[in-house]
Amino acid sequence: MSTMTTFTFRPLDPLQDAELLHRWVTHPKAAYWMMQDAKPADVERAYLEIAADEHHHALLGLGEDGEPAFLMEYYDPVHRELAGLYEPEPGDVGMHFLTPATDTPVHGFTKAVITAVVARLFADPATRRIVVEPDVGNRAVQALNEAVGFVPAGEIRKPEKRALLSFCTRERFETAVAAE
Repeated sequence: MSTMTTFTFRPLDPLQDAELLHRWVTHPKAAYWMMQDAKPADVERAYLEIAADEHHHALLGLGEDGEPAFLMEYYDPVHRELAGLYEPEPGDVGMHFLTPATDTPVHGFTKAVITAVVARLFADPATRRIVVEPDVGNRAVQALNEAVGFVPAGEIRKPEKRALLSFCTRERFETAVAAE
């Protein structure tokens, strides 16, 4: 991408955004999101639960036109997702992101998204390390993770998948972004 895309973020509104999210998470290209068979009400319910959860948050990333461009979730791995599966450190934040499938892909878009998501999390001085746990088979997202500074720590077994636990420190992220 010749110009860096600038994204803004807003809290996800489970009621207003459920239809859009349903299209995104049930698309075949979103298979790793594990909501392929979800009905609109299931998606709404899942995000209402996140909205009510003090340890899990969902944001929509908005493009320069103000339209929703991607989904970002972050969570406290001490209490959600990874609880009991690794040794958390103070300042750890878990993260997921989803770029919707498109018929007109823009080269570099997903890299710009993950860069914006990680930058958003590190904008909080309390965030010391970001933790991700993509499916071991999801090579595309593993490559994106590594491009922004994530280092694999090994496989873990989650109830729904085998995952590659990876970490990114602020320093590794800044080095990776500077190298661009």
